[in-house]
Amino acid sequence: MIQTVGEIVAKDYRTAQVFKNHKIDFCCRGNRSLEEVATKNNLDIDILSAELKAVTTQNSSDNIDFKSWPLDLLVDYIEKKHHRYVEAQSTVLKTYLDKLCRVHGTNHPELFEIKELFTESAGELAMHMKKEELVLFPFVRKMVKAKQSGKDLSAPHFGTVSNPIRTMMDEHDNEGVRFRTIAELSNDYTPPADACSTYKVTYSLLQEFEDDLHRHIHLENNILFTKANELEKQLTPVA
Repeated sequence: MIQTVGEIVAKDYRTAQVFKNHKIDFCCRGNRSLEEVATKNNLDIDILSAELKAVTTQNSSDNIDFKSWPLDLLVDYIEKKHHRYVEAQSTVLKTYLDKLCRVHGTNHPELFEIKELFTESAGELAMHMKKEELVLFPFVRKMVKAKQSGKDLSAPHFGTVSNPIRTMMDEHDNEGVRFRTIAELSNDYTPPADACSTYKVTYSLLQEFEDDLHRHIHLENNILFTKANELEKQLTPVA
């Protein structure tokens, strides 16, 4: 069976760094095969496979087996780790980007576009996470309880869990595009020669934010959403 890029990372998150090194999107576009991304990026499939194998043989604390987690634990983790991170760092980064535009905007006009894109992202992510916390995640917890108790699962107002999941994945795609643009504008978060300390810190935080977002989206697209769809099918009687 051919594994997708997302499935490879879901099995061992250490492989994510290999895909990042080659600028391969494993979260929003994780449904592609290794052969497909190698061809798309003009990479030797054997070399790429060897790099993936090499990282999986290393000892690392980064390889948490999220696939084995109960879904209610996984949504709790995403909320408490990734949602809270986005909320806290969005405020910090908007403040820093405001300052950079005032001080360095004349010499580096790309900062204004970076600021605009990040502000859009922060606003969209806030609404996105609220929909997950109020609609999707509670239903996931409800499904887990139904399976544990053996009780029937009442149909949600949104019809099937695949409907909000589809919306969430579309919104993830939007953020992937937005951050690819931010990375290009910032020369992959490389501060210019005249960058002050605040400039360097801001770019470092932006890169950290993108890395966290990649892991956040990966956990949802490649693990949570797949398992939620499967669980709903198990709980829904065949007509």
